[in-house]
Amino acid sequence: MRFLRFMSVLFVLAAVVGAYVAALVYLPYGPHKETFVDIAPGTGTPGIAAQLKHAGIIRSATAFEVMRTLRGGALKAGEYRFDHPAGLGEVYARIHRGDVYTVTLLIPEGYNIFDIAAAVEAAGLGKREDFLRAEQTDTKLIAKWNPQATSLEGYLFPDTYRFSRHATPLNMLSIMVKRFGQEAERLALPDAKVERIVTVASLVEKEVHMDSERALVAGVFMNRLAADMPLQTDPAVAYASMLRGTWTGVIHQSELHSDSPYNTYAHTGLPPGPICNPGVAAFKAAMHPEHTDFLYFVADANGATRFSRTLDEHLSNVAEYRKKSAQ
Repeated sequence: MRFLRFMSVLFVLAAVVGAYVAALVYLPYGPHKETFVDIAPGTGTPGIAAQLKHAGIIRSATAFEVMRTLRGGALKAGEYRFDHPAGLGEVYARIHRGDVYTVTLLIPEGYNIFDIAAAVEAAGLGKREDFLRAEQTDTKLIAKWNPQATSLEGYLFPDTYRFSRHATPLNMLSIMVKRFGQEAERLALPDAKVERIVTVASLVEKEVHMDSERALVAGVFMNRLAADMPLQTDPAVAYASMLRGTWTGVIHQSELHSDSPYNTYAHTGLPPGPICNPGVAAFKAAMHPEHTDFLYFVADANGATRFSRTLDEHLSNVAEYRKKSAQ
């Protein structure tokens, strides 16, 4: 009888312990509101467990350490976001696979350094002024292609990026420039001509939005450069105003007579650098412009581009565009 009682007690104890362990592992626990836990590189399992327990993510630090012993595998540093109760196994699995929290930053083709700085601030990744300052000073990042650059304009490749909330401007810019380098290698941009190609591609990117027309526009630019004609591209004039901090969204007559080297009405040749960050299609057009005898182009009322060989033909296209736009 004593043996049976002893076995009964053991059974009850085992059931209680089993239930307790199951509760620690499987029953959801944790916050009902957004909570962040930032695990520094080199933090050991006891430190990670303590952080999670202190933040209210897990019930027991000891249970987390036991799970580490049983499951094994590396636990990855980074910032983690928790916003609902979860079982210990789910929490452990997230840290094991490095499911760190990131902020998405979308940089479309044609964004310039001012647009990107504003997007960074809108995403909550830093202040616009700080990021813009870094874009205009951390030029060592592109010394390989343009050692005289006064900003990173043109070399911040358009893409969808994911950054930690703690990423610095230099961290983010380094990644964007690295993406440019990868794409430059894939496109086989010749090192000796990268600066020129980037500048032409940026003009093409801003002037036309239909891929089928980009090579034609690049060809017009080449023809005008060969004829020593001013490029007369409005986006470059607008960029000059942005650099001065006077851009209002509309090009005024006075800006067409400014002494800025970006004023492609007053100066022949290419502007001193890119005016935005072009995408792949614009790069391809700049590398392989279409050979034509066109010297002019203007958008039509439907958003397409009309090309012409003579000034009279161009002026006729402009008049038709203005007439339809006024209707």
